[in-house]
Amino acid sequence: MSRFIQLHMLTSYPPANLNRDDLGRPKTAIMGGAQRLRISSQCLKRTWRTSPVVEEALKGNLGQRTRRMGRVLLGNLLEKGIDKEKAVACTSALVEFFGTIEKPKKGDDKPKEEKLLDIKELFFFSPEEKKAMEEMALRYLEEGKLPTEKDSKEIMGQTQTAVDLALFGRMVAKQPAYNVEAAAQVAHALSVHEVAVEEDFFSAVDELNEGEEDMGAGHIGETEFAAGYFYLYACINYDLLVKNLGGDRELADKGIRAFVEAMATSAPKGKINSFGSYAYTSYCLAEKGSRQPRSLSVSFLNPVKSKNMLTEAISALENTRDDMDAAYGPCAEDSYVMNVPERKGTLPELLDFIAG
Repeated sequence: MSRFIQLHMLTSYPPANLNRDDLGRPKTAIMGGAQRLRISSQCLKRTWRTSPVVEEALKGNLGQRTRRMGRVLLGNLLEKGIDKEKAVACTSALVEFFGTIEKPKKGDDKPKEEKLLDIKELFFFSPEEKKAMEEMALRYLEEGKLPTEKDSKEIMGQTQTAVDLALFGRMVAKQPAYNVEAAAQVAHALSVHEVAVEEDFFSAVDELNEGEEDMGAGHIGETEFAAGYFYLYACINYDLLVKNLGGDRELADKGIRAFVEAMATSAPKGKINSFGSYAYTSYCLAEKGSRQPRSLSVSFLNPVKSKNMLTEAISALENTRDDMDAAYGPCAEDSYVMNVPERKGTLPELLDFIAG
């Protein structure tokens, strides 16, 4: 049976707008009949993927999600002195493996180059796929031929070393055989307490306006914000992660360490210049075992209302864990706690526990 790593984190953010909805408001959700602040799992995963911690630790082992890989490939071919018209035709045939290209209709004027190179869907490319695309393009250009659909297996059948792709997966509607099942599941982070989103009216002064014509501000606006103490839950299927990485356990452990450190120390960038909303996690419960995973979000079904919110939230979470163990038997075979308020545990020890 698969081995699972489960992470339960409590992190406090000051007044901020970490993750906005379509109206620019902080995202929220109703839980236990109370409005909570929310950070979407998509926002969290991108925050971790693009964090300096992950980018430095996993350089060369990260993918790229883009519609524009054809432009990169074309640029590489042109640098090698390839005829542009031939390079565009070959690149267009290659990138079509990964999505849908808006092909010109009969009688249309000469189409814009990007229409031949950009796919309509975002695609999560691994380093191996990017390299294989360029090698195939050079080979076929030398032979004077164009790649065909049957060549896609040579590119997309590569052993992957992109840790973020292995963790978070991808769906390839056009080529289902190359879907990657995500080894990590990440819940939306929710505040453990009820929140009210507030509005901030602000103005900016025109410093060259001496008030001769008007005394008004140079700019006025408003933004919405709220503060929250968030519960975050994530689960990693360790065996699936290793499988997605072609059996490379060393790379899997390296990837887990980098991403968990990013989870504990990286903040979403939404309006960060306006609010300075950097934060480290205050508490982390890490669990390992082969039992069916379970979130501990039920700990906060009743919003925490205590003035000592940090301590009360930790207590609620640990009590729920103990209640689950009493009812179902031990839900994990081993665990480690980093509790900052009690000066218990350290980040290096937490990472050693997870990747050990």
